[in-house]
Amino acid sequence: MNAAADDIPTLRRILKDCRTVAVVGLSDQWHRPSYFVAKYLQDHGYRVIPVNPRYAGGTILGEKVFASLDEIGEPVDMVDVFRRSEDVLPIAEAAMRIGAKCLWQQIGVANAEADALVRAAGLDSVMDRCTKIEHGRLFGGLHWTGVNTRVVSARRPV
Repeated sequence: MNAAADDIPTLRRILKDCRTVAVVGLSDQWHRPSYFVAKYLQDHGYRVIPVNPRYAGGTILGEKVFASLDEIGEPVDMVDVFRRSEDVLPIAEAAMRIGAKCLWQQIGVANAEADALVRAAGLDSVMDRCTKIEHGRLFGGLHWTGVNTRVVSARRPV
């Protein structure tokens, strides 16, 4: 752990091992990026746990919504953040409290202080990347949309 999460082997390991994902800032609006990403992750076998105080107690994508990470009563592998960069530090602290293995800051989200904090605690950390895009790129999903995955092979990586 605590490796640079911008290299392909590390990203592949994170996405392969972190199967329970708390999506902080998940919206119930189907056209929002957070919803689209969470739906994609569900469709690819991930357990998605919505975290958004606005919808707490309700459901999104068939899953109970929690107001905060601290309210989740089950192990979480990854905390996937759809919030402004300046809002990430308390989320990083909560991710450490609940024993998450990875803090993933989505595209456009990059809080270096939160990144350093979780790395120092032994968590993996990814900034300014999309779980959906990286999953598709590394596990063979983007080729259907014509995106260059830089992989020349008839076999999909495992």
